Amino acid sequence: MTFSQLNPPNSPTLLRQPLSGLINVAVLLVAFLSLGGTALAQNIQPRPVARLLSDPVSDARYSRGRRVTLEMNRSVRSAASASLPSALDNPTEIERRAFDRTNSVRAENGLAPLVWDRELCRMARAHSEQMALLGFFAHVTPQGSRLRERARDNGILHFRVIAENIAYNKGYDDPGGFAVERWMISSGHRANILYVGFQAAAIGSYVSADGSTYLTQVFIVR
Repeated sequence: MTFSQLNPPNSPTLLRQPLSGLINVAVLLVAFLSLGGTALAQNIQPRPVARLLSDPVSDARYSRGRRVTLEMNRSVRSAASASLPSALDNPTEIERRAFDRTNSVRAENGLAPLVWDRELCRMARAHSEQMALLGFFAHVTPQGSRLRERARDNGILHFRVIAENIAYNKGYDDPGGFAVERWMISSGHRANILYVGFQAAAIGSYVSADGSTYLTQVFIVR
């Protein structure tokens, strides 16, 4: 009897071993791809985001206010008042980092340091919180109040010059320092920070539950 007679070409005995091997390879490949996909998904990190604006506002997308009910307006004012610490002379860590960095870049450019202003701090914190709670990013509030009007609403009645930088960022270890870093590479923000006439300023920050940080920086000449 020849070898071909013992194992005919169509014999399932010859096919069983290779087919089993192919099935095993396919199973391993599927498992590998599944594990690889899981690992890739676990390694994906959310990308940091940041936005800036300098007063005066020239971008209508951000300066256009939206309608707000009287109840929303009252709730935001109450929340802002309740969250403000009694010692406005003591900036938060985020505010301190941004303020110190601002004075550092002024010193690097031969300018006198700015003095912390508690009234500007109150105003800046209120605006940062309002932006976070009402979901807008602008110098003009949804109620239509602009920088000078907001200053007067906060009891700052006498001033010759006032200016403002705002920033939003998320995912950065040093949101205050990062905001100043980004402001300094933007001509409008840089001009505010390096204006020789400013003697006082303050920064107000608000951190949302999701880690989003809003910063408002106000400068003044009284």
